Amino acid sequence: MDKSKKRFFIALLPPQEIQDRANEIKQYFADCYNSRHAQKSPPHITLQPPFEWAIDSVTVLVESLRDFASTRQSIPVTLSGFDAFSPRVIYINVLKTPELLALQADLMNYMEASLGIVDSVSKGRPFSPHITVSFRDLTRQNFNAAWREFQARSFQFEFSADALTLLIYDGSRWNIYSEFKLEI
Repeated sequence: MDKSKKRFFIALLPPQEIQDRANEIKQYFADCYNSRHAQKSPPHITLQPPFEWAIDSVTVLVESLRDFASTRQSIPVTLSGFDAFSPRVIYINVLKTPELLALQADLMNYMEASLGIVDSVSKGRPFSPHITVSFRDLTRQNFNAAWREFQARSFQFEFSADALTLLIYDGSRWNIYSEFKLEI
């Protein structure tokens, strides 16, 4: 990758209490199923998938996200049980509420119109909000065993998402770069 560019993505992060619970589950997957890749980022709901951006113009990105967030209000988010992208990924299910679907679609459209950021894969499939707890490093055998354990497990939380979070990749993990309050 060009050293003048960094990888970023935009997400909703749940409150710390929920992040702590999700991180405990991620650690369980690492310990019991040898799946550690999900630990490379804080628990989150991706709204804008990873993209490259010139580090010397990151202020343009930050200002643009601040402008977008200032026109949006916080939204209710409901986490409900577990689901999977078989045969590798297990995640905490996020209900597809009208508010969440609208926020994600508006953000994607805004990023394309104002900054030229387009994720062609996401444009070609419906938004599937989730919080990953095991990632592609989960073997098929371990996926089957873990899915038997998690498919009926309960995980119920509701929270108000009141900020967009911009994350940056440092070469080994994703870190919070900036947060933007949803203000109206």
